[in-house]
Amino acid sequence: MKATHNPPTPAQVTPADLLRMAALYLRRHGWHQGTYYAPTNTPTATPPACAAGAIGIAAAGHRVEHFSQLDPDALGDYLAALGAFVDYLDTTEPLFLIDEDGYLIDEHTSPYSWNDSPGRTCEQVITALETAADEWDHLHTTGGETR
Repeated sequence: MKATHNPPTPAQVTPADLLRMAALYLRRHGWHQGTYYAPTNTPTATPPACAAGAIGIAAAGHRVEHFSQLDPDALGDYLAALGAFVDYLDTTEPLFLIDEDGYLIDEHTSPYSWNDSPGRTCEQVITALETAADEWDHLHTTGGETR
């Protein structure tokens, strides 16, 4: 490398990037309900995953059994992407949990219960991840540059 050569600066991965990677993962490896990853007869690095599991794989670059296993940078990226997904679900498909006395338990849509909802399809999950990514870009970038 010459003294005047400047190595490229790594691009910042955004929540939108991770949401798109999660959608692509589901397209390639399959979708699952009930747990982060579908049980398989043989160990695999790329099992079918739920929306949150696919976001986790996108953030870590590999399968993790629990997201507390992520290193701090990957955990921050995972939480930011999951938060962007929840923000999208809150505006498009709000699901509020009310206890038996009529009190609000959770004001945010759970990506886990949304993913596991009976009748949910793989294509709905993939579309939601991609649309959430587009929404994040719309809210946080101007002309391709992060605001």
